[in-house]
Amino acid sequence: MCCEISTLVETGLSPERAAAILREVEQLSPALNPTEVWHRLSTEILTAGDPFEAHLLLYKSVYGSSPHGANPAWIPGDEIVENSNVDSLMKFLGLSTYDALHRWSTQNREDYWSRAIEELHVRYKASPTEIVEPGNDGTDPRWLPGAKVNIVDTVFANAPSSRAIIWRDENGAMNSWTAGKLKHMTARVAGGLQALGFKAGDSIAIDMPMTAECVAIYLGIITMGGIVVSIADSFAAPEIGTRIRLGNAKLIFTQDVIHRAGKELPLYEKIVAAEAPPAVVLSAGSARKGLLRENDLSWDAFRGSESELRTIPQNPDAFINILFSSGTTGDPKAIPWTQTTPIKCAADARYHQDIHPGDVLAWPTNLGWMMGPWLIFAALMNRASIALYYGAPTDQAFGAFVQDAGVTMLGVVPSIVNAWRKSRCMEAFDWDQIKVFSSTGECSNEEDMFYLMWLAGYRPVIEYCGGTEIGGGYISGTVVKPAVPSTFSTLALGTDAILLDECGVETENGELFLIPPSIGFSTELLNRDHHEVYFEDTPTGPSGQILRRHGDQMERLPGGYFRAHGRVDDTMNLGGIKVSSAEVERVINDLPGVSECAAVAVSPAGGGPSLLVLYVVCDESSPEADALLGTTQLELKRQLNPLFRIHAIREIDALPRTASNKVMRRVLRAKFLGQGV
Repeated sequence: MCCEISTLVETGLSPERAAAILREVEQLSPALNPTEVWHRLSTEILTAGDPFEAHLLLYKSVYGSSPHGANPAWIPGDEIVENSNVDSLMKFLGLSTYDALHRWSTQNREDYWSRAIEELHVRYKASPTEIVEPGNDGTDPRWLPGAKVNIVDTVFANAPSSRAIIWRDENGAMNSWTAGKLKHMTARVAGGLQALGFKAGDSIAIDMPMTAECVAIYLGIITMGGIVVSIADSFAAPEIGTRIRLGNAKLIFTQDVIHRAGKELPLYEKIVAAEAPPAVVLSAGSARKGLLRENDLSWDAFRGSESELRTIPQNPDAFINILFSSGTTGDPKAIPWTQTTPIKCAADARYHQDIHPGDVLAWPTNLGWMMGPWLIFAALMNRASIALYYGAPTDQAFGAFVQDAGVTMLGVVPSIVNAWRKSRCMEAFDWDQIKVFSSTGECSNEEDMFYLMWLAGYRPVIEYCGGTEIGGGYISGTVVKPAVPSTFSTLALGTDAILLDECGVETENGELFLIPPSIGFSTELLNRDHHEVYFEDTPTGPSGQILRRHGDQMERLPGGYFRAHGRVDDTMNLGGIKVSSAEVERVINDLPGVSECAAVAVSPAGGGPSLLVLYVVCDESSPEADALLGTTQLELKRQLNPLFRIHAIREIDALPRTASNKVMRRVLRAKFLGQGV
């Protein structure tokens, strides 16, 4: 191991401590491989009191000559493996390795989903005749034919006295609801909607932060057979209006204001500006500025008196939720979730995040992102609790909440971890109760994910990548395999995929295509031709399989691990939110002085969240570069989302185009990276 005392001292260690660490390392058996050396070093020699920089330096020193990307920072012990849900499933099936389990789950998909449904204790009004209708080629499967179901019945299978939600509000007070209390509030929402004349099949929007009331509203809509139209509370009025239109929402639940970092941000006024349908408005505790519109209701005036939960039975393919994910055209794709999609959410959480009854799940999110609904089903269908924080997750108050709420599974987006690492604001807390982290929404950075593991005394990070149209993840991790920072250790159970190059040949680094079917995979889009988007003109698998297009670029690493490299299409992932280049360009092209614009997402050196770069062709009236940057950033905030940040603007004489006039974004990305990020 190439590491000197002087180098360790530079990380903040005392000379005595640095020398002591190196002496203990030298006493380790020379027969140990780098993974075994690091395991001993991280669990027996290094302590939480040693600076993070020392941990990182020693980690890199141990693996200095190992293949990049196959360097575990966490190795599961026997107790963790033996108590895992995956190990229980393996023992039930008589399988001895995880790889054998994954093969079984893809070769016997009906059996896998049958077992998952049984272990999740899914409740039916009428049982299905089979798991999946036979004879389909995978492009349009029918799951659980013959069944009648309302997934809310399974959500409330836990004991009424068990804790369902715990939260800390902006004033610092800790609160909680039991499953019985949440069920009661859900019944009141369903009853209130029915009293207003809404019926099964009606679409009802939610645009508000993820609060306890928000969870009850979400479940209440599904209870009475309605369809939730999910809208992120960060969107500007035009984007809210677009989603209301696409979802055909007849009512919207919202809040008067949102409290963030000591500021009061308007929300109801954005709903009004979006010309939304009648609204039910919750108060965030401040004096409401102005009166409600004529047909709007306060939360207190809306809630029904119904105390008993009466779920409306549905067909398995009945819609429960419409979510939005950008494609390569202006309007976002409107993606319906059905009564079966929550099974995918809960099964992934059970087998990959290893959720057990009594666990506490926190994931800063909202219903406008698929992880909001995912969190509800992943926790409650596994008889665990949801932990909600009502402020920004980037300050110390959030870290204190994670500690005080006893969070056992903490979900993140990589940009949050990067902010924690820069501010070091989470290092004051005891996160020993955390059993697993999970990361999604963006490509992650290896050092940032190593830092996250270190924050809790080394816990695994389950990287989790999928999509709204997947209902969960297609690639993930597992607690029965070592965790390598910023990598995936397995394709999701019940899911298979293949990497192809531009010629349709299998490769180690290329576009990932899914091999359907799976519960959770979408079969319909409200505003697109589903077959055209996901199946038309896709290559055929090596064994003649029909392949489903997804759009991610993945690399297969040594040891069976994978690393994500962003998107291969014109979709970008900014701050964990998918947006098409066309949506961004529509805003920029309307600005004075801009003839045309191309928006590209660039991956920074070392990995991490994508950076938004704009290439603009300007006319003579264009403002100076600094002024143009300020104007474009302001318009993106006003028309799309204040979370979108422009990393750089580059003026260009003409956009590079193909013979068919398509902008060559690959050329623009390469051009920018050649100039340095």
